[in-house]
Amino acid sequence: MIRKKKILFVCPYPINKAPSQRLKFEQYYNIFKENGYEIKHISFINEDFWNIVYQKGKILKKIFFTILGYIKRLFWVFRLKDYDIVYIHLWVTPFGPSLFERIYRFLSKKIVFDIDDLVFLKHSSKANRYFMKFKGTSKVIYLLKKADYVITCTEYLDSFAKKFNSQTKNIPSSVNTNVYTIKENYELKEPVHIGWSGSHSTSKYLLILEPVFIKLLEMKLNFIVIVFGDKNFLFNNKNIPLNTIEWSEEKEVETIKSFDIGVYPLPYEEWVYGKSGLKAIQYMACGVPTIATAVGSNLKIIKHHFNGFLVENNSIDQWASTILFLINNKKIRENIGKNARVFIEKNYSVNKIKQMYLEVLDKVCS
Repeated sequence: MIRKKKILFVCPYPINKAPSQRLKFEQYYNIFKENGYEIKHISFINEDFWNIVYQKGKILKKIFFTILGYIKRLFWVFRLKDYDIVYIHLWVTPFGPSLFERIYRFLSKKIVFDIDDLVFLKHSSKANRYFMKFKGTSKVIYLLKKADYVITCTEYLDSFAKKFNSQTKNIPSSVNTNVYTIKENYELKEPVHIGWSGSHSTSKYLLILEPVFIKLLEMKLNFIVIVFGDKNFLFNNKNIPLNTIEWSEEKEVETIKSFDIGVYPLPYEEWVYGKSGLKAIQYMACGVPTIATAVGSNLKIIKHHFNGFLVENNSIDQWASTILFLINNKKIRENIGKNARVFIEKNYSVNKIKQMYLEVLDKVCS
Protein backbone atom coordinates (compact mmCIF):
# COMPACT_ATOMS: atom_id res chain seq x y z
CA MET A 1 0.00 0.00 0.00
CA ILE A 2 1.45 3.39 -1.05
CA ARG A 3 1.98 5.79 1.83
CA LYS A 4 0.26 9.13 1.41
CA LYS A 5 2.56 12.16 1.29
CA LYS A 6 1.96 14.49 4.23
CA ILE A 7 1.80 18.30 4.04
CA LEU A 8 1.78 20.60 7.05
CA PHE A 9 0.29 24.00 6.19
CA VAL A 10 1.80 26.60 8.56
CA CYS A 11 -0.49 29.61 8.30
CA PRO A 12 -1.09 32.92 10.08
CA TYR A 13 -4.88 32.61 10.16
CA PRO A 14 -7.57 30.04 11.03
CA ILE A 15 -8.88 28.00 8.15
CA ASN A 16 -11.50 29.59 5.90
CA LYS A 17 -11.13 33.14 7.22
CA ALA A 18 -8.49 35.17 5.36
CA PRO A 19 -8.75 35.71 1.58
CA SER A 20 -4.99 35.23 1.16
CA GLN A 21 -5.47 31.64 2.34
CA ARG A 22 -9.01 30.55 1.50
CA LEU A 23 -8.99 31.88 -2.08
CA LYS A 24 -5.53 30.56 -2.74
CA PHE A 25 -4.36 27.18 -1.42
CA GLU A 26 -7.08 26.35 1.16
CA GLN A 27 -9.76 25.74 -1.44
CA TYR A 28 -7.52 23.05 -2.96
CA TYR A 29 -7.21 20.94 0.20
CA ASN A 30 -9.77 18.39 -1.01
CA ILE A 31 -8.09 18.26 -4.41
CA PHE A 32 -4.74 17.63 -2.73
CA LYS A 33 -6.31 14.81 -0.72
CA GLU A 34 -7.81 13.28 -3.87
CA ASN A 35 -4.33 13.28 -5.37
CA GLY A 36 -2.68 11.33 -2.57
CA TYR A 37 -1.74 14.00 -0.03
CA GLU A 38 -2.59 14.06 3.67
CA ILE A 39 -3.26 17.61 4.91
CA LYS A 40 -2.80 19.30 8.29
CA HIS A 41 -3.50 23.04 8.78
CA ILE A 42 -2.08 24.90 11.80
CA SER A 43 -2.62 28.62 12.41
CA PHE A 44 -0.78 31.15 14.57
CA ILE A 45 -3.98 33.10 15.19
CA ASN A 46 -6.77 31.02 16.72
CA GLU A 47 -10.51 31.67 16.33
CA ASP A 48 -10.74 33.83 19.48
CA PHE A 49 -7.77 35.93 18.39
CA TRP A 50 -9.24 36.30 14.89
CA ASN A 51 -12.41 37.79 16.36
CA ILE A 52 -10.47 40.72 17.90
CA VAL A 53 -7.31 41.05 15.82
CA TYR A 54 -8.68 43.89 13.65
CA GLN A 55 -10.46 45.69 16.48
CA LYS A 56 -8.85 48.76 17.98
CA GLY A 57 -7.37 48.38 21.46
CA LYS A 58 -7.61 45.11 23.42
CA ILE A 59 -3.80 45.19 23.65
CA LEU A 60 -3.49 42.80 26.58
CA LYS A 61 -5.68 40.18 24.89
CA LYS A 62 -3.69 40.52 21.68
CA ILE A 63 -0.42 40.09 23.59
CA PHE A 64 -1.81 37.01 25.36
CA PHE A 65 -2.95 35.39 22.11
CA THR A 66 0.36 36.27 20.45
CA ILE A 67 2.30 34.49 23.22
CA LEU A 68 -0.06 31.53 22.82
CA GLY A 69 0.70 31.50 19.11
CA TYR A 70 4.43 31.31 19.79
CA ILE A 71 3.90 28.42 22.21
CA LYS A 72 1.94 26.52 19.56
CA ARG A 73 4.67 27.10 16.99
CA LEU A 74 7.23 25.78 19.47
CA PHE A 75 5.13 22.66 20.07
CA TRP A 76 5.05 21.85 16.37
CA VAL A 77 8.84 22.03 16.09
CA PHE A 78 8.96 18.45 17.38
CA ARG A 79 6.62 17.13 14.68
CA LEU A 80 8.02 18.77 11.54
CA LYS A 81 10.05 15.71 10.58
CA ASP A 82 6.80 13.74 10.22
CA TYR A 83 5.83 15.73 7.12
CA ASP A 84 7.10 15.45 3.56
CA ILE A 85 6.39 19.15 2.92
CA VAL A 86 6.04 22.05 5.31
CA TYR A 87 4.05 24.69 3.42
CA ILE A 88 4.63 28.12 5.01
CA HIS A 89 2.33 31.00 4.19
CA LEU A 90 3.85 34.48 4.85
CA TRP A 91 5.80 33.59 8.01
CA VAL A 92 6.14 31.11 10.87
CA THR A 93 5.90 33.83 13.55
CA PRO A 94 5.05 37.50 12.94
CA PHE A 95 7.59 39.46 14.99
CA GLY A 96 11.30 39.81 15.46
CA PRO A 97 14.19 38.06 13.66
CA SER A 98 13.88 34.86 11.65
CA LEU A 99 14.56 32.49 14.56
CA PHE A 100 11.50 30.25 14.12
CA GLU A 101 11.86 30.30 10.35
CA ARG A 102 15.43 29.02 10.72
CA ILE A 103 14.35 26.28 13.14
CA TYR A 104 11.52 25.17 10.85
CA ARG A 105 13.87 25.16 7.86
CA PHE A 106 16.47 23.08 9.70
CA LEU A 107 13.97 20.46 10.88
CA SER A 108 11.79 20.22 7.76
CA LYS A 109 12.43 17.82 4.89
CA LYS A 110 11.10 20.22 2.26
CA ILE A 111 9.66 23.73 2.47
CA VAL A 112 7.28 25.47 0.11
CA PHE A 113 7.01 29.20 0.85
CA ASP A 114 3.81 30.97 -0.22
CA ILE A 115 4.18 34.75 -0.31
CA ASP A 116 1.11 36.96 -0.77
CA ASP A 117 1.41 40.75 -1.09
CA LEU A 118 4.66 42.63 -0.51
CA VAL A 119 4.69 41.68 3.18
CA PHE A 120 8.28 42.85 3.60
CA LEU A 121 7.07 46.48 3.27
CA LYS A 122 5.67 46.40 6.84
CA HIS A 123 2.07 47.01 5.85
CA SER A 124 -0.50 46.93 8.68
CA SER A 125 -4.16 47.57 9.44
CA LYS A 126 -5.12 50.77 11.26
CA ALA A 127 -6.08 48.78 14.35
CA ASN A 128 -2.56 47.36 14.72
CA ARG A 129 -0.27 50.25 13.72
CA TYR A 130 1.54 49.99 17.07
CA PHE A 131 2.77 46.47 16.29
CA MET A 132 4.02 47.32 12.79
CA LYS A 133 7.48 48.37 14.03
CA PHE A 134 8.03 44.88 15.46
CA LYS A 135 7.22 42.98 12.27
CA GLY A 136 10.10 40.77 11.18
CA THR A 137 10.59 41.59 7.50
CA SER A 138 13.89 39.65 7.39
CA LYS A 139 11.81 36.48 7.72
CA VAL A 140 10.48 36.87 4.20
CA ILE A 141 13.92 37.23 2.62
CA TYR A 142 15.22 34.26 4.60
CA LEU A 143 12.34 32.03 3.48
CA LEU A 144 12.68 33.18 -0.12
CA LYS A 145 16.33 32.13 -0.06
CA LYS A 146 15.95 28.85 1.80
CA ALA A 147 12.65 27.41 0.51
CA ASP A 148 12.74 24.45 -1.85
CA TYR A 149 10.02 26.18 -3.85
CA VAL A 150 8.35 29.61 -3.73
CA ILE A 151 4.75 30.27 -4.77
CA THR A 152 3.87 33.88 -5.62
CA CYS A 153 0.63 35.46 -6.87
CA THR A 154 1.66 38.31 -9.21
CA GLU A 155 4.27 38.79 -11.92
CA TYR A 156 5.85 41.65 -9.94
CA LEU A 157 6.12 39.50 -6.82
CA ASP A 158 7.47 36.58 -8.84
CA SER A 159 10.23 38.71 -10.35
CA PHE A 160 11.16 39.87 -6.83
CA ALA A 161 11.25 36.28 -5.53
CA LYS A 162 13.49 35.19 -8.41
CA LYS A 163 16.21 37.50 -7.08
CA PHE A 164 16.59 35.04 -4.20
CA ASN A 165 15.36 31.70 -5.53
CA SER A 166 15.24 30.21 -9.02
CA GLN A 167 12.43 27.78 -8.10
CA THR A 168 9.31 29.96 -8.17
CA LYS A 169 5.85 29.73 -9.67
CA ASN A 170 3.30 32.51 -10.09
CA ILE A 171 -0.07 31.00 -9.14
CA PRO A 172 -2.87 33.60 -9.13
CA SER A 173 -5.75 33.79 -6.72
CA SER A 174 -8.74 31.84 -7.98
CA VAL A 175 -12.38 31.08 -7.24
CA ASN A 176 -14.54 28.00 -7.38
CA THR A 177 -16.90 28.84 -10.22
CA ASN A 178 -19.30 26.16 -9.01
CA VAL A 179 -19.77 28.32 -5.91
CA TYR A 180 -19.30 31.75 -7.47
CA THR A 181 -22.24 31.55 -9.86
CA ILE A 182 -23.24 34.30 -12.27
CA LYS A 183 -25.98 36.76 -11.38
CA GLU A 184 -29.20 36.29 -13.30
CA ASN A 185 -30.75 39.76 -13.23
CA TYR A 186 -29.18 42.95 -14.58
CA GLU A 187 -32.09 45.22 -13.74
CA LEU A 188 -30.91 48.05 -11.51
CA LYS A 189 -31.95 48.17 -7.89
CA GLU A 190 -33.50 51.25 -6.32
CA PRO A 191 -31.22 52.74 -5.09
CA VAL A 192 -28.38 51.52 -7.30
CA HIS A 193 -26.04 49.16 -5.39
CA ILE A 194 -22.39 50.14 -5.83
CA GLY A 195 -20.49 47.37 -4.09
CA TRP A 196 -17.07 46.75 -2.57
CA SER A 197 -15.88 43.55 -0.90
CA GLY A 198 -12.73 43.19 1.17
CA SER A 199 -11.21 43.23 4.64
CA HIS A 200 -10.51 45.66 7.45
CA SER A 201 -6.97 46.15 6.21
CA THR A 202 -7.96 47.15 2.67
CA SER A 203 -11.20 49.10 3.21
CA LYS A 204 -9.17 52.33 3.52
CA TYR A 205 -8.71 52.20 -0.26
CA LEU A 206 -12.43 52.76 -0.70
CA LEU A 207 -11.84 56.29 0.60
CA ILE A 208 -10.22 56.99 -2.78
CA LEU A 209 -13.76 57.07 -4.18
CA GLU A 210 -15.20 59.44 -1.58
CA PRO A 211 -14.94 62.50 -3.89
CA VAL A 212 -16.52 60.39 -6.66
CA PHE A 213 -19.52 59.54 -4.49
CA ILE A 214 -19.84 63.17 -3.40
CA LYS A 215 -19.93 64.17 -7.06
CA LEU A 216 -22.63 61.58 -7.77
CA LEU A 217 -24.66 62.94 -4.85
CA GLU A 218 -24.39 66.43 -6.30
CA MET A 219 -25.77 64.99 -9.56
CA LYS A 220 -28.78 63.66 -7.58
CA LEU A 221 -27.97 60.03 -8.34
CA ASN A 222 -29.90 57.62 -6.14
CA PHE A 223 -27.33 55.05 -4.98
CA ILE A 224 -25.98 53.28 -1.92
CA VAL A 225 -22.46 51.99 -1.30
CA ILE A 226 -22.42 48.39 -0.04
CA VAL A 227 -19.29 47.53 1.96
CA PHE A 228 -18.96 43.81 2.55
CA GLY A 229 -16.24 42.72 4.96
CA ASP A 230 -15.66 45.74 7.19
CA LYS A 231 -18.67 46.33 9.43
CA ASN A 232 -17.05 49.42 10.99
CA PHE A 233 -16.16 51.24 7.78
CA LEU A 234 -17.13 54.93 7.57
CA PHE A 235 -16.68 57.66 4.99
CA ASN A 236 -15.51 61.04 6.24
CA ASN A 237 -18.57 62.54 4.57
CA LYS A 238 -21.56 61.14 6.43
CA ASN A 239 -23.94 62.10 3.61
CA ILE A 240 -22.74 59.26 1.41
CA PRO A 241 -25.39 56.50 1.69
CA LEU A 242 -23.71 53.44 3.13
CA ASN A 243 -24.55 49.90 4.18
CA THR A 244 -21.81 47.88 5.87
CA ILE A 245 -22.08 44.10 6.17
CA GLU A 246 -19.91 41.88 8.33
CA TRP A 247 -18.13 39.18 6.35
CA SER A 248 -19.38 35.63 6.44
CA GLU A 249 -18.83 32.82 4.01
CA GLU A 250 -22.56 32.15 3.81
CA LYS A 251 -23.30 35.71 2.69
CA GLU A 252 -20.33 36.28 0.41
CA VAL A 253 -21.48 35.13 -3.02
CA GLU A 254 -25.06 36.35 -2.72
CA THR A 255 -23.89 39.75 -1.46
CA ILE A 256 -21.48 40.17 -4.36
CA LYS A 257 -24.18 39.09 -6.83
CA SER A 258 -26.43 41.79 -5.38
CA PHE A 259 -24.02 44.50 -6.58
CA ASP A 260 -25.20 46.40 -9.65
CA ILE A 261 -21.61 47.60 -10.07
CA GLY A 262 -18.46 46.39 -8.34
CA VAL A 263 -15.67 48.88 -7.61
CA TYR A 264 -12.02 48.12 -6.92
CA PRO A 265 -10.03 51.31 -6.25
CA LEU A 266 -6.32 51.07 -5.47
CA PRO A 267 -3.61 53.66 -4.85
CA TYR A 268 -0.51 53.98 -6.99
CA GLU A 269 2.06 52.62 -4.54
CA GLU A 270 4.49 49.70 -4.47
CA TRP A 271 2.35 47.65 -2.08
CA VAL A 272 -0.32 47.30 -4.77
CA TYR A 273 2.01 45.42 -7.13
CA GLY A 274 1.89 42.44 -4.79
CA LYS A 275 -1.90 42.25 -4.86
CA SER A 276 -3.46 39.59 -7.07
CA GLY A 277 -6.62 41.42 -8.14
CA LEU A 278 -8.80 39.13 -6.05
CA LYS A 279 -11.72 41.56 -5.66
CA ALA A 280 -11.98 41.92 -9.42
CA ILE A 281 -11.83 38.13 -9.82
CA GLN A 282 -14.65 37.66 -7.30
CA TYR A 283 -16.89 40.32 -8.86
CA MET A 284 -16.25 39.10 -12.39
CA ALA A 285 -16.89 35.46 -11.49
CA CYS A 286 -20.37 36.53 -10.39
CA GLY A 287 -20.90 38.48 -13.61
CA VAL A 288 -20.85 41.84 -11.81
CA PRO A 289 -19.79 44.76 -14.07
CA THR A 290 -16.48 45.84 -12.55
CA ILE A 291 -14.62 49.15 -12.48
CA ALA A 292 -11.04 49.16 -11.18
CA THR A 293 -7.97 51.34 -10.95
CA ALA A 294 -5.63 50.77 -13.90
CA VAL A 295 -2.71 49.44 -11.88
CA GLY A 296 -0.97 46.15 -11.04
CA SER A 297 -2.80 42.87 -11.66
CA ASN A 298 -5.95 44.71 -12.72
CA LEU A 299 -4.25 45.45 -16.04
CA LYS A 300 -3.96 41.73 -16.71
CA ILE A 301 -7.39 40.69 -15.45
CA ILE A 302 -9.56 43.45 -16.94
CA LYS A 303 -9.77 44.08 -20.67
CA HIS A 304 -11.12 47.63 -20.84
CA HIS A 305 -14.65 47.91 -22.19
CA PHE A 306 -14.79 44.12 -22.82
CA ASN A 307 -14.98 42.39 -19.42
CA GLY A 308 -14.71 45.47 -17.20
CA PHE A 309 -13.48 49.04 -17.03
CA LEU A 310 -10.15 50.55 -15.99
CA VAL A 311 -9.76 54.06 -14.60
CA GLU A 312 -6.46 55.83 -15.22
CA ASN A 313 -4.82 57.69 -12.31
CA ASN A 314 -8.00 57.37 -10.22
CA SER A 315 -9.53 60.27 -12.14
CA ILE A 316 -12.64 61.45 -10.28
CA ASP A 317 -14.32 62.39 -13.55
CA GLN A 318 -13.53 59.03 -15.17
CA TRP A 319 -14.75 57.06 -12.15
CA ALA A 320 -18.00 59.04 -12.07
CA SER A 321 -18.61 58.92 -15.83
CA THR A 322 -17.96 55.15 -15.97
CA ILE A 323 -20.40 54.50 -13.13
CA LEU A 324 -23.03 56.64 -14.89
CA PHE A 325 -22.33 54.93 -18.22
CA LEU A 326 -23.03 51.52 -16.71
CA ILE A 327 -26.12 52.73 -14.88
CA ASN A 328 -27.56 54.09 -18.12
CA ASN A 329 -26.82 51.02 -20.27
CA LYS A 330 -28.39 47.74 -19.20
CA LYS A 331 -27.16 45.86 -22.28
CA ILE A 332 -23.58 46.98 -21.63
CA ARG A 333 -23.85 45.88 -17.98
CA GLU A 334 -25.06 42.47 -19.05
CA ASN A 335 -22.49 41.99 -21.83
CA ILE A 336 -19.62 43.10 -19.61
CA GLY A 337 -20.79 40.82 -16.80
CA LYS A 338 -21.13 37.77 -19.04
CA ASN A 339 -17.77 38.39 -20.74
CA ALA A 340 -16.19 38.69 -17.32
CA ARG A 341 -17.66 35.39 -16.17
CA VAL A 342 -16.32 33.52 -19.21
CA PHE A 343 -12.88 35.09 -18.75
CA ILE A 344 -12.66 34.00 -15.10
CA GLU A 345 -13.80 30.46 -15.92
CA LYS A 346 -11.03 30.17 -18.52
CA ASN A 347 -8.24 31.80 -16.51
CA TYR A 348 -8.91 32.07 -12.76
CA SER A 349 -11.12 29.13 -11.81
CA VAL A 350 -10.16 26.30 -9.46
CA ASN A 351 -10.47 23.85 -12.36
CA LYS A 352 -7.96 25.90 -14.35
CA ILE A 353 -5.44 26.55 -11.56
CA LYS A 354 -5.42 23.25 -9.62
CA GLN A 355 -2.81 21.59 -11.84
CA MET A 356 -0.34 24.40 -11.11
CA TYR A 357 -0.42 23.58 -7.39
CA LEU A 358 -0.20 19.84 -7.98
CA GLU A 359 2.82 20.27 -10.25
CA VAL A 360 4.67 22.18 -7.52
CA LEU A 361 3.84 19.65 -4.78
CA ASP A 362 4.71 16.67 -6.98
CA LYS A 363 8.00 18.29 -7.99
CA VAL A 364 8.98 19.09 -4.42
CA CYS A 365 8.09 15.57 -3.25
CA SER A 366 9.83 13.79 -6.12
